[in-house]
Amino acid sequence: MHIAILTFDGFNELDSLIALGILNRVKKPDWRVSITCPTAKVSSMNGVVIESQATLEEACQADAVIFGSGKRTREVVEDQEIMARLKFDPTRQLLAAQCSGALILAKLGLLNGTPACTDLKTKPWVVAAGIDVLNQPFFANGNIATVGGCLASHYLAAWIIARLEGIEAAKNALSYVLPVGEQEEYMERALRNIMPYLPEPVTVEELN
Repeated sequence: MHIAILTFDGFNELDSLIALGILNRVKKPDWRVSITCPTAKVSSMNGVVIESQATLEEACQADAVIFGSGKRTREVVEDQEIMARLKFDPTRQLLAAQCSGALILAKLGLLNGTPACTDLKTKPWVVAAGIDVLNQPFFANGNIATVGGCLASHYLAAWIIARLEGIEAAKNALSYVLPVGEQEEYMERALRNIMPYLPEPVTVEELN
């Protein structure tokens, strides 16, 4: 199982690395999570330099893909060379966008009229791309999910884990990172956001 986190120059550390940390809480021999960049190294919006762990071409074959966010996303969608390398299929892949990553999904034609979540700064660009933006942190339609706000990263990670490994695996992964003394509150909120968008939705009460 390969999950690729698309990460471009100017990336937001919270958007790529929180998801990376939570997704890697799944400890299975065939579970692989990769920071995936168009070049060997990229620099974050705050100057943190990281190395790519997989190519964009490998991401196109991944089981799940997170479209990361950053301050240069509009430059990414205008870069024809990069966009030509991004070929995804929502019928066989989970595609999840963090904040301005929704703009990449929109420009690739993958939203197809589906509304999306994004951050407040990116909202006008996503609207201009013809997508309705929701005033909520998480939304999914089939195999495509979007979140708005850096601190919604754990919703995206939990949804991917739940889809690929089940809700108990998602709960276990979240339990490692939730604030001490507030685990129950945070867990309930996370489940409340993602449960309606799983193939067989149940309520939080039914899980308890």
